[in-house]
Amino acid sequence: MSAPAAPSAPTATTPPTAAPATSPADPDAGRAANPHSGFDDTQAILIGTLLVASGVVLFKSAGLLTGGTAGLTFLLHYASGASFGLLYALLNLPFFWLAWRHLGKVFVLKTLIAIALFSLFVDLAPLGLRYALLEPLLAAVLGGFSLGVGFLILFRHQASLGGFNILALYLQDRYGWPAGKCLQVIDTVILLAALSVVPWTQVAISLLGIAALNSTLAINHRKGRYISF
Repeated sequence: MSAPAAPSAPTATTPPTAAPATSPADPDAGRAANPHSGFDDTQAILIGTLLVASGVVLFKSAGLLTGGTAGLTFLLHYASGASFGLLYALLNLPFFWLAWRHLGKVFVLKTLIAIALFSLFVDLAPLGLRYALLEPLLAAVLGGFSLGVGFLILFRHQASLGGFNILALYLQDRYGWPAGKCLQVIDTVILLAALSVVPWTQVAISLLGIAALNSTLAINHRKGRYISF
């Protein structure tokens, strides 16, 4: 998905009065003129969470690991046998305080809905989606891209799946640090910890999926190019 090219600057012959108050390239201006409707947000959250859940199922079916809060949840789930959904919700609690203070009530509400749908989709997906043959390398790439596109959809509609995504969005908005790169650092730490739980070959293949995910975010979700909240 390539980003649209920015329009050229006005020439010296352009009359001062002809210049618009806000540039057509200004993402805030475009968002104000064409805000998302309730239907837009609803379908985006449904599709985004379904894509992310599909990516997680691909990773899980191939014996791989994902990054972020889901990756940390997988590690705790494997180690304790506790419910994935319960662990995921508990891990998100500290991040909702950050979201409430800095990202707004609308963002928090949409994120709560997205987390509930994601947990439901992950639990129900295996009932109708099974892989008789799944090459781990292909699962890593397809799963990573599915996660990346799903997150992009959620971010563009003022939502996320909580956890480290909230932290990454805050750091991008507050300090200009790219969300994709922030998540990549966090994912690396989680995957290093995973070496004590799964074989190193699975962790190595998982890195390919993490790279596919975060490259999608780094290229398509940059501060100044798109505004997510």
